[in-house]
Amino acid sequence: MNTSFSLVRAGPDDLPFIMRTERQEGYDRLVGRWEEQRHRDAFVDGSHAYFIGCDGATPTGFVMLRFWNAVERTTLVRRVAVVNPGQGQGRRLLAATVARTFHETDVHRLVIGLFPDNLRARRMYEAIGFQAEGISRGSAYFGGEYRDELVMSLLRPEWEASC
Repeated sequence: MNTSFSLVRAGPDDLPFIMRTERQEGYDRLVGRWEEQRHRDAFVDGSHAYFIGCDGATPTGFVMLRFWNAVERTTLVRRVAVVNPGQGQGRRLLAATVARTFHETDVHRLVIGLFPDNLRARRMYEAIGFQAEGISRGSAYFGGEYRDELVMSLLRPEWEASC
């Protein structure tokens, strides 16, 4: 693995990469995808923050957060998508995003929802320090159907204790 990993704040110029990544096979059922205008709106709404992980100059994936630096101090990890799943890119990307969030904001709680059968994602989140809280019934609308989500969270004191 390249040791020159970096995490950069994404902007509208990064939309082609973001949209191409979230449109990989199977991602529509796991992480979702938005149309270009919805992403453009999120870039300017003041609530979202996008980050891209890079190995050298090569982008490896992105993370989208909602309620970045919210007054309520809870931020939602809305989307994590990588170019090559199963190779550690997601873990590295999300761990760097978590660290950056806790360093740059007053956020106390990061929360993420995933489908209960997405065991790969759950193992990755647990490895970073997220803990399962329970099932949120029918909270995700994907592909014309309501699906349950497993809610996981990571609190600032837990993250600080693991550093």
